[in-house]
Amino acid sequence: MDSSRREIRGGWAAVSEGFVAAVGGPGTEPEAGRTIDASGCLVTPGLVNTHHHIFQNLTRAFAPALAGDLFWWLRTLYPVWSRLDEEAAYVSAWIGLAELALGGCTTSTDHLYLHPRGGGDLISAEIEAARALGFRFHPTRGSMSLSEKDGGLPPDSVVQDDDEILADCERLIALHHDPGPGAMVRVALAPCSHFSVTPDLMSRTAELAERLDVRLHTHLAENADDSALCESLHGCRPVELLERVGWGSDRCWVAHCVVPDASEIDRLARWGTGVSHCPSCSQLIGLGVAPIREMRDAGVPVGLGCDGSASTDCASMWLEARAALLLARLRGGPEAMAAREALEMATLGGSACLGRDDIGALEPGRAGDLVVWPTEGVQFAGALSDPVEALLRCGPVSARHTIVAGEPLVADGELTAAGVAEMLARHRRIAGEWLNAATGE
Repeated sequence: MDSSRREIRGGWAAVSEGFVAAVGGPGTEPEAGRTIDASGCLVTPGLVNTHHHIFQNLTRAFAPALAGDLFWWLRTLYPVWSRLDEEAAYVSAWIGLAELALGGCTTSTDHLYLHPRGGGDLISAEIEAARALGFRFHPTRGSMSLSEKDGGLPPDSVVQDDDEILADCERLIALHHDPGPGAMVRVALAPCSHFSVTPDLMSRTAELAERLDVRLHTHLAENADDSALCESLHGCRPVELLERVGWGSDRCWVAHCVVPDASEIDRLARWGTGVSHCPSCSQLIGLGVAPIREMRDAGVPVGLGCDGSASTDCASMWLEARAALLLARLRGGPEAMAAREALEMATLGGSACLGRDDIGALEPGRAGDLVVWPTEGVQFAGALSDPVEALLRCGPVSARHTIVAGEPLVADGELTAAGVAEMLARHRRIAGEWLNAATGE
């Protein structure tokens, strides 16, 4: 699939020096130094994850937080997450990105908004893990400045003051952000939410992003309670607040956006503000069903996100694409979405949210990120007429091969990175320490 939505049966894609050099039909294959046989498979662009909280995979299915609503969930987990340090950030990112690669993801953002005092340089630790794996990474320097004493949800130990936050944002961009084509690391700025930072920090962050030419990200309109809280705190609904603080632009993409009304959808479309749809999280936490059909019809750029592993507990972009297909049809009927649209949100939609024109499609000049999906075997028996529909209707499916910048991260269904067992052991040790500290065992 290229940016014109062209599909080639029996085709091929050639990657050279990290970029797609050519694509074509059967019988025209060029000479190659290395080939991957995709017989009986579907080849797609690499999937793009537009919203995640990777460190949360250290608290998957955390029992004390499972029975409450969004705010209960957050209040229960903030004290546990306050133990986050550089080792935990590195190990959780390594495991989280490896998991995403197994599900066909080649580019992921991460919204790391929690920076405990004494925790160290958490964003750099994540970036180091991504580089070790060869994964294309868009970390966002998240922030929280309002603690419980200020009327917020988190404890004092995980919030920072505005000047400290903005100085660190600028440091990280200077250290890691690559604006060039095919960049493996780009940094965005991401105050957590309207109820965890001040409007002044939102405004100053937008000004900094404009000056440094980086993108903006935040949670927005997660559910009806979130919108009601925004009206109580700020005297307006979330989309209007976004405009007040200078975020109403195509520099911004927001997570969830489950409860916008028609006028707010039109406003997002007019601005070019992207939306990261997180369908599994919406179901598991009971946020509601976002009006994705209406957003796409209005021209809002819509991508897909896994969201945090403590709210979704499974980081698979294939699963999110399938869930997006099913939820849209649940909300709007069987004609509300086809598999190709869900796949488009997971690829071109994701690249639009991240402000990139060099990923999300298989065409010359784009990054050499692609996925080879199996379409044969027991799960696909009888699925002969349309392999794209079959990819998301059948399954479950994991990638046979996941390739980033021409290099395989997954080959024959297995991670190519060395040391998987060691990293899993480190992850289990850290998660166990966190659990024991939380439960007093």
